[in-house]
Amino acid sequence: MDENDGVINRLTHSHEVSTLAKSIGTQIYRDSVQPTTSPEDLAKIQSILSTIGLAHDLGNPPFGHQGEAAISEWFLERKDWIFEKEDEQGKDLTHPIPEEVRPEFLAFDGNPQTIRLLSKFKTSTDGDEHGLDLTAAAIAAAIKYAPSASEVAEANVKGEKYGYFCSEQKIVEWARKQTGTGTDRRHQLTWIMEAADDIAYSVLDVEDSMKKRLFSPNDVMAIISAGSDLSTLVQDIKKKFSAVDKLESPEVALDIKIDVLRNAFIDVLVNEAKAAFVDNFKPITDGEAHKNPLLDDSILCKKLKIISRTQVFGHPAVLKREALGAEALKGLMTSFWNAIHAHDLDNHKESKGVGAKNKYVFSLLSRNYLASAVRSESQSQQGTIRYRELRLLTDMVSGMTDTFAIRLWKELKNFI
Repeated sequence: MDENDGVINRLTHSHEVSTLAKSIGTQIYRDSVQPTTSPEDLAKIQSILSTIGLAHDLGNPPFGHQGEAAISEWFLERKDWIFEKEDEQGKDLTHPIPEEVRPEFLAFDGNPQTIRLLSKFKTSTDGDEHGLDLTAAAIAAAIKYAPSASEVAEANVKGEKYGYFCSEQKIVEWARKQTGTGTDRRHQLTWIMEAADDIAYSVLDVEDSMKKRLFSPNDVMAIISAGSDLSTLVQDIKKKFSAVDKLESPEVALDIKIDVLRNAFIDVLVNEAKAAFVDNFKPITDGEAHKNPLLDDSILCKKLKIISRTQVFGHPAVLKREALGAEALKGLMTSFWNAIHAHDLDNHKESKGVGAKNKYVFSLLSRNYLASAVRSESQSQQGTIRYRELRLLTDMVSGMTDTFAIRLWKELKNFI
């Protein structure tokens, strides 16, 4: 967590995405593509967009994309044995993890983990997994990318992302059947949620950095003003800046200018997202070859991302935090792997000379995650012991917050 309470954290970001998605969707379906949408149907659309906006980052590990990279690197460093052997010098596994499933770990992604969290980790009194018991539409709309990891591996398309793990295939198939989305396209509301996420992080990363005084509103304007593509927006903002400078002290003016930029940028991007959705409504709803995000051609969005990439993500404070986070996650994965592998999930007992540290670390595992790993025993591919061990490992580590991960890593690192 950042020491500045005014900056965005994961919770406030998710709330922002939820609010933006609901607002954009309301304007689209009430005023544009389907102005005859009934109040009842509009309320359902709003509810789905609010839900998937709040849920969209649930599966992200600590430290976001850097956390995903750290988890993937941990598996890459062990890829010669962890999918096929008992341990580094051990015998071959009876049921190795198939090649097409390995990208679930070698290219770990928080989006499929979100689907897993939504559909698995809240059990009912009958012992079955119902997750949050969401509607089929909410689950289908939460799937950001259509193919599974194995489908991406088999297609061998470099850089293509996957939307769910094989462990959630049944719930995904059910949601798609109920909503009629099919296997090769997104739910139409997913596009709106993705645009809301793009708006939130492209604008708010820049806003946060101005609040931290990493750079000023005038620095942002210098980049936005380059070229003539955004001249109308630039002139409007400059007029507002000039009015603020005449009325306020420099310190107060600085904060007001940050708000001016935020509001102006969000307004432009919301309108661009709405226009792109309306223009592409038929290919989006018919499952035709529309693949690019709604804001893919937005000049403003591209410039904001350039600011984040060049001015924010390369800042020493950010790089230090990411480096610390990567070390923490890799260290935690090693500790939890040793503990998980030293226990027999099927027979609920310790094995292989488990030590005191492994006993303690195993006791830290979420009972919910552990119960899911045991219940999966009877389920085909995802029931193999190694797959369940690795899923339990990634469930536990990806479910931590930044602060919790750092604190626990420091604690376990001090074990002798």
